[in-house]
Amino acid sequence: MPQMTSGSCQCGAVRFEIEGSFDSFFLCHCSRCRKDTGSAHASNLFSSTATLTWRSGQEKIAHYKIPATRHARSFCSVCGSGLPNIQMDGALLVVPAGSLDDDVDISPIAHICFASRAGWDEAMGDIPKIDGLPA
Repeated sequence: MPQMTSGSCQCGAVRFEIEGSFDSFFLCHCSRCRKDTGSAHASNLFSSTATLTWRSGQEKIAHYKIPATRHARSFCSVCGSGLPNIQMDGALLVVPAGSLDDDVDISPIAHICFASRAGWDEAMGDIPKIDGLPA
């Protein structure tokens, strides 16, 4: 039986399902992905065989592609959450890992564009880890 994975945006306006498995999971540190996420890196899953089905809110999805690049992003026009998109003329499904509601059985396999990482990302492994909000 094929693997089914559900996901949604933060406000719940957009919901989707993915049938099939992921080929790879990368943490990208390029400046474009940092701008997309407002964070140290993007966390994206990739599949050349899985299928994406929109369950609700497809009309609320906005798309942005940087001209003359392969960099594209889909997001909820209500809450701004990153959403899956199809790239490379339909050959590649790209899924922001944080958009998934279900756990997946794949872990990140590499940090990519690591030379482009933010300077403040250098000491991330050394800072304290707090399970909740700081006091």
